[in-house]
Amino acid sequence: MNGVRAERGDGAGESLSFLIGLGRGAAGAMLFGIPMLMTMELWQLGFYIERWRLFLLLIANIPLLILLAHRIGFERTSTVAEACRDATIAYGLGIVISAAVLIMLGDIKPHMPLSEILGKIAIQSVPASIGALLGRSQLGGQAGKDEHEEDEEEGGAVPDEISTSYSRELFLMAVGALFLNLNVAPTEEIILIAYKMTPWHALGTICVSIAIMHGFVYAVAFKGTHEISEETPRWHAFFRFTLPGYMVAMLISLYVLWTFGRLDDTAPPQMLMSAIVLSFPGAIGAAAARLIL
Repeated sequence: MNGVRAERGDGAGESLSFLIGLGRGAAGAMLFGIPMLMTMELWQLGFYIERWRLFLLLIANIPLLILLAHRIGFERTSTVAEACRDATIAYGLGIVISAAVLIMLGDIKPHMPLSEILGKIAIQSVPASIGALLGRSQLGGQAGKDEHEEDEEEGGAVPDEISTSYSRELFLMAVGALFLNLNVAPTEEIILIAYKMTPWHALGTICVSIAIMHGFVYAVAFKGTHEISEETPRWHAFFRFTLPGYMVAMLISLYVLWTFGRLDDTAPPQMLMSAIVLSFPGAIGAAAARLIL
C-alpha cells in the first residue's frame, strides 16, 4: 500500500511540476514575445512575406526547439521523444499566445482572409515558442530547483543531456542571435542605418560587436561568466569562441534578413552593411545566451 501511495504521490508531483512548467512557458512566450507581438512591421510581414520563406522558417524552428528543449525543457528530458514532446508544447504555446494577443490588440479580425490570419500568427509563433522554452529556464524560482541542478549538486550526470561541448556553445550562440535578430530585423531602421553607414562605421561596428561579445562572457563579472584557467592563453577563448560566435551571428543575420525580404534587389555591399548592422544585436544575443542558458 505504501508503495502505491508513493507512486501516486510521485505521479501527482510530476503532474504539478509539468503544469508549473506550462505556466512558466506561457509566461515566457508572453514576456519574450511581447516586443514582436506589438511591432507593426511584423504584422505587415505576416501579410506579405513569401509563404515558402515563412514555411522554411517554421520548419527550421522545429529542430532548434527540440535541441533547446533537450537542454531546458518543461521537465527533465532523457530521450529524444521527450524533447520532441516539450518542443511541440512550446510551439503550441507560442501559437496560442500569439493568436490571443493579436486578437486582443485588434490586429486579427474575423473579416480578414484566412491566409493573412495564419501568416500573422505563424511568424509571431517562432519567437514566442523560443520564449516559451526560455521561460522555463529564466522564470524558475529558487524553491523550484529543477532536477538538472539537483543532479549536478549530487555529482551525478544527466543522461543524454547536451554536453558542454564546442557544438553546444555554438548552438546556444545561434539561438541567442536568432532570438534578438527576430526583434530587430523587421524594422526599417536596419536598412536606414546600413544606408547611412560608411565603411569606417562598419569596421567600427564589427570591432565593437566582437569586443562586447567577448567582454560579456569573459571580462565583466556577470552571473554565468566563463572563467579562463591560468594555463590557457588569453587568446585561446577569443579565437575559439568569440570570433566563431560572431560569424554565427553574422550568418543568422543574413538568414533572417533574407527571410524577411530585406536583401531582395540589393547590391552585395549593401547586403553586407545590413548584416553588419543586424549582427550588432545578434552578437549581444549570442553572448547573453552563453551566460543564461
